[in-house]
Amino acid sequence: MMVKYTQLGSSDLVVSNICLGTMTFGQQNTEKEAHQQLNYATDQGINFIDTAEMYPVPPRENTVYSTENIVGGWIKKNPRDKIILATKAAGSARGMPWVRDGEHAFNRTNLRSAVEGSLKRLQTDYIDLYQLHWPERNTPMFGQYLFNPEQEREYTDFAETLQALSELINEGKIRHIGLSNEWPWGLMQFLNTSEQESLPRVVSMQNAYNLINRTYDSSLREMGYRENVPLLAYSPMAFGHLSAKYINDPKAQGRVNDFDGFAQRYEKPSVEPAIKAYAALAQELNITPATLALAFTYSRWFCASSIIGATNMDQLTENINAINFEWSDEVEQAIEAIHLKFFNPAP
Repeated sequence: MMVKYTQLGSSDLVVSNICLGTMTFGQQNTEKEAHQQLNYATDQGINFIDTAEMYPVPPRENTVYSTENIVGGWIKKNPRDKIILATKAAGSARGMPWVRDGEHAFNRTNLRSAVEGSLKRLQTDYIDLYQLHWPERNTPMFGQYLFNPEQEREYTDFAETLQALSELINEGKIRHIGLSNEWPWGLMQFLNTSEQESLPRVVSMQNAYNLINRTYDSSLREMGYRENVPLLAYSPMAFGHLSAKYINDPKAQGRVNDFDGFAQRYEKPSVEPAIKAYAALAQELNITPATLALAFTYSRWFCASSIIGATNMDQLTENINAINFEWSDEVEQAIEAIHLKFFNPAP
């Protein structure tokens, strides 16, 4: 096993290049299964765990906060200083009145409430990386890809958000801050504001990134490099699509079929032929489509860590073992040939 470690942007956090995502905990996975995953992942050298106050996904009133509670039960039994723990504050404009009574603006009152709630559930005194789960302002999200000015709405001033987070850092409740599902304008506003106002600097960007969603490549890769804000790639398996299981069996078990609301990004016309092409390449390489998909994100120089998720131990083992696949120039060229034929089919 060749798990590697890197310093996360301008922070002092040293994270494994594989991060265990937890959004299945409390809905698709029981507490016992979740703790088994956490034990196995950390035994393999993974020190980075990512969660969120609104998890599990899909969000529901009767399961909200379950994931943090489950992770907190595990954290309490393990050495806290060995783990880099990340969580997120839910943003506005997504409904979910059951998350903090629907008060999701990124202002001082709401962010303090979100952090203190997460700390209690996670049974810890501090959060290593605290992320804004998605922008508060009007932006295309979760399968949308075109900005629409007709959907404009008010949002909290960037300086107010950063000042609120700065107070929480000064109190020792969080160590560093990151963004998620963010776009170039938002990232630069946060970076410029932090510099102008001497406020904490964003150290990471958690966005979707996989073989069929490479929006980051054209929108944020250069900015991430020049500003030292690396990618934390979530959904490297494209919600299981890149395993090709839904191609082989459209009714296959998985969150795409088990829950509503996951089709928007992956029902676009070039998705299926792209998945078939990548699956055919995996067969040529004598590996599974899942291994190819994960090895792709693991091999990206701009990706500090890839966030994996699993609903059973076989999946988790395969996901982690994909780190051992030797990525070559020939594989890279084959990937790019497919990418140019089916360009970014699921933005």
